Amino acid sequence: MAKIQFFGAARTVTGSCHMVTIGKHRFLLDSGQFQGPWELEKLNYAGFGFKPSTINGLILSHGHLDHCGRIPVLQKMGFENNIYCTPPTEDIALLILMDSAHILKEEFLWKQRRLTRAGIKVKEPLYSLEDVYFCMQLFGSRVPYNKKVKIAPDVHLSFHLNDAGHILGSAQVVLEYKEKRGKAKKIVFTGDLGDGGRPTVDDPAPPEPDIHTLVMESTYGDRDHKSYQASVEELEEAITSTVKRKGTVLIPTFALERTQELLYHIGNMKRSGKLSKRIPVFLNSPLAINITRIYQKHCDYCSLFKKTPLNKKHTPFEFPGLFFTETVEESKAIHGIAGPKIILAGSGMMTGGRIKHHLKHLLWKDSTTLIVVGFQAEGTLGRRIIEGAEQVHIFGEPVAVRARIYTINGFSAHADRTSLLKYVKKARPKKLFIVHGEPNAQNALAKTIKKALPRTDIHIPSLGQHYAI
Repeated sequence: MAKIQFFGAARTVTGSCHMVTIGKHRFLLDSGQFQGPWELEKLNYAGFGFKPSTINGLILSHGHLDHCGRIPVLQKMGFENNIYCTPPTEDIALLILMDSAHILKEEFLWKQRRLTRAGIKVKEPLYSLEDVYFCMQLFGSRVPYNKKVKIAPDVHLSFHLNDAGHILGSAQVVLEYKEKRGKAKKIVFTGDLGDGGRPTVDDPAPPEPDIHTLVMESTYGDRDHKSYQASVEELEEAITSTVKRKGTVLIPTFALERTQELLYHIGNMKRSGKLSKRIPVFLNSPLAINITRIYQKHCDYCSLFKKTPLNKKHTPFEFPGLFFTETVEESKAIHGIAGPKIILAGSGMMTGGRIKHHLKHLLWKDSTTLIVVGFQAEGTLGRRIIEGAEQVHIFGEPVAVRARIYTINGFSAHADRTSLLKYVKKARPKKLFIVHGEPNAQNALAKTIKKALPRTDIHIPSLGQHYAI
């Protein structure tokens, strides 16, 4: 008998972690970090709900922190078997985990300075940079798309990865096994599905035939995205109008996928003459710079390299006037440069990183344009700004919000309601588990799917809940 149990991304978006048990074999699908309010983040310190030493292997869908962020903890608690993923995902996960370890250490030191004097003991960081290096030794089982890998011969258990179209190297996981009577069964985990029609990644692969059990994300299960082309046009208009009035364009951006997509579109503006080649563009995020280099390394996984006659020395993300500012000194020097300019910096929700320094210098100027292209969670600085705050506090100082604010919602890397419904109608699974979404999105999606597929057995699992499959 096979069983599936949910240890993350259950009635919430983050912390992706699902266990599939077939016979005596136990495999994890992802081991992600919970993110958001403390009620969620404290789950990162609460153990897993199973013994990591009993897990026979981990299949990682992609390199976002909410999918790979607890792998170092898993290893520290006894997991010592193979981690399977695509080649780009391994390289991206290393960078993401190293960056996470650095942030965890900085947060620990800040809390220690602040709270120790009050006699409050501060929790040690979830993991260290050393822990990241140890867990990366479990990687190495690099699996390209469509390659069948046998992982438990006694139950004829194998898997292969299909393109999820979400970020570079992202994958849908297809598990296949045979029951005692010889009947084959197929379990599919979508990971995070892309919406299609994006320049930097291929469209998601269509669903496999004859799916018995489908575990599907639902981030945007209750709404559709704005037209992608309309979003690109709005981005271009915001940039060109700001340059005409000799202002500064400030774009808080996520290091992985969104940055590369924006660089591509800004480069297109320069190549087409919509934007002068003399206008400087600063990519002011060391993590985003390093991830952009991974796109160059794994050009065979990036659709842009397939569509353009460029070699590995000249990427689709390079164009005249683009500067990678890696050091703090280079970052500070940007504000001394006169004239119109474009700055891309992290973090995407404006909660930390170099973007906060730029906001402090530029948000109060009416010549500045702030272009928000990513989701802003409740409680973040970015959320307060897009909701119309007239003043915000940055590094403890009040800063007036006089910049022009553009909120462009069409750049999401997740499938929207229509795309998710189209996917599941093609898949026609016998059992469907809806994960990786807020309750409203999950409930709305389940209701929509039930109307389209009344015979499908639909579940929205809670944390720790298990099912026979």
